[in-house]
Amino acid sequence: MLRQSQATIRDVARLAGVAPATVSRVLNRSGYVSERTRARVEEAIAQLGYVPNRLASSLRFKRTGTIGLVLSDVTNPFWTTVARGVEDAASDHGFNVILCNTDESEQEQERYITVLLQKQVDGILLVPVRSAPKPVEQIQNQGVAVVVLDRRVPNARVDVVRCDSFGGAYRLVRLLLTLGHRRIAALGGPEGVSTADDRVAGYRQALAEVGLDRSAELIFRGPFTQACGYEMAQRALTLEPRPTAIFAANNFIAIGALKALRDAGVRVPEDMAVVTFDDLPEGLVVEPFLTAAAQPAYEMGQQATELLLARLAGRGGPKPQDIVLPTEVIVRRSSGTALARSGA
Repeated sequence: MLRQSQATIRDVARLAGVAPATVSRVLNRSGYVSERTRARVEEAIAQLGYVPNRLASSLRFKRTGTIGLVLSDVTNPFWTTVARGVEDAASDHGFNVILCNTDESEQEQERYITVLLQKQVDGILLVPVRSAPKPVEQIQNQGVAVVVLDRRVPNARVDVVRCDSFGGAYRLVRLLLTLGHRRIAALGGPEGVSTADDRVAGYRQALAEVGLDRSAELIFRGPFTQACGYEMAQRALTLEPRPTAIFAANNFIAIGALKALRDAGVRVPEDMAVVTFDDLPEGLVVEPFLTAAAQPAYEMGQQATELLLARLAGRGGPKPQDIVLPTEVIVRRSSGTALARSGA
C-alpha cells in the first residue's frame, strides 16, 4: 500500500474507479457526485490515507477555504450558539472558521480584521463594535466579502443578518404594561450599537403608546456585561418612586441585575418584575426563570454563513440584503402576574 506521503489524487481516483476530477469534486464539495460514488471515493481516501494539499489548491484557485468570524463576546452563550451555526454551515461547504473575540473593543476589532486579511481568508463574518462603516469598508477595500451579524451599519453597502431588536423589546415592555406596571426601568446596552439603540427605541415606543415616554431617568445605558447590569440595577433602586419592573437589554445585563436585586433583598417577581432580551440555553439553567425575547442565534449564524458563501460563489444579486429574523417572547415566572395594587 502507498504511504500517506506518496498517495496522490490520481491514486485515489484509480482505487475508486473514477476520474481525478470526480475526486476533486468530492474533496471540494462542488458539483454533483452520486452518494454511491462519493462513498467509494471516501473509502479510497481512507484506505490510502490521502491528505489533500490545501495550500497548493488555495494557490491554484486563489481560495484558502477559510472564513473569519469576529464576535463581540465569546463568553456569552448567545454568541457561542451563533458560532456553532457558523461552524456547522461552513463545514457543510468544506470551509474552516477562524474565531476572533473583540470584547467590544474597537482596537481589538481593527487588529483582528488586519490579521484575517493578512491570512487571506475568503470572507469575514463581522459583529461590528459600533454602527460605523469603517471596519466594513476596510474589509471591502481589500476585495474580501463580508457579512455583518446582529447589527445594522447604516452608511455601508453590506449584507446584514440580524434579529428584530426593536420588535422584541416592544413586545416585552407591552407585556409589562398589560401586567399593570407603569414605572419600568430600562437597563440598556451601549449607545452607538444598533441592537442596544433599537431595544431602547422599542421600549420607548411601547411606553409612548400609553402616554408614559417622559421619564429619561428610567433609562440607563452601559456595556452588555453582568457588572454593568448590577450597577445599573443598583442605580434604578435609588429612584423615587422605585420602579416596579426592569427591562434588561441582554441576558448578561439581566444576570447582573438579578444579583443586585437579590443583594438588596428585592424579590423577583414579588417585588420587582424582570424581563430580558436574549434567552439562556436550557443546559445552563436547572429551571428556566426569565421572561425573554429569544433570538434564533443558531439560525442567525447559519444564514449569515450561507449568505457569505453565496457571495463567494458569485450568487446573491447586486443589492445588499438586510435579513431580519423574528424574536419569540417566552413568558416565565420573572415577569410575575398582574399587579393587584393601583398606581403602580
